[in-house]
Amino acid sequence: MMQTMRSIQNKNTILPVLAMAATLTTVAAVTTCSTKTIPKGADVVMYSPHKEKATGILFPQLCNGMQYVGSGVRVKYGFVKVYAVGTYMDPTAMAAIKKSGDSDIIKSLLNPMYPRTIRIVMNRGLSIEKYNAAIVEALEPRMKGQDLEKLEEFKKLNPAVDLIEGAEIEMTVRGNVLLYKNALGGVGQIDSQVFCEALCDLYYGDDSVSPGHRESVIAGIKNL
Repeated sequence: MMQTMRSIQNKNTILPVLAMAATLTTVAAVTTCSTKTIPKGADVVMYSPHKEKATGILFPQLCNGMQYVGSGVRVKYGFVKVYAVGTYMDPTAMAAIKKSGDSDIIKSLLNPMYPRTIRIVMNRGLSIEKYNAAIVEALEPRMKGQDLEKLEEFKKLNPAVDLIEGAEIEMTVRGNVLLYKNALGGVGQIDSQVFCEALCDLYYGDDSVSPGHRESVIAGIKNL
């Protein structure tokens, strides 16, 4: 009985760790999104892509071995729809959390130990300088003076080529590692718990850059 109770108490910790270990591969291997099938017992089910409401941008059901849970739009100046953003989560890691209330789901979203891919699709053209500046400006105060050199590493992951409408960027968070795929398909990584926690807060915290995306993800996790 005591052993069973300990297993229940540790379930929320063990599941994301097991999922992270099972899916952690080389940087080059975790850069694929698709509308391929997901097996359901003896059947194979084809899933349609999901449309982000404000932009009409489509998000496939699968990305880097994870499942789509929600999307939203990043708006600047109150009306400029800069990009659509979608989140993909590992259903195994979220198996226990999805049955909990919003509070526990939000805690898991803020914890980079729960693997996820954040996929950005540009809704309009944007200079790479403005993109880098906006991300760094949003991340820096969240990092509270720690590991700030990682912000320069992040900027170097993006080649000096402006982003065009439809350009895609993927950020896969696994613990203290960010696996990054830039708009030209180049891949790299940043090793920093502080950076990964700041990135999670950027998209899932109370002051999220896309509140609609955050709410969509919370609802989607419940239906995993």
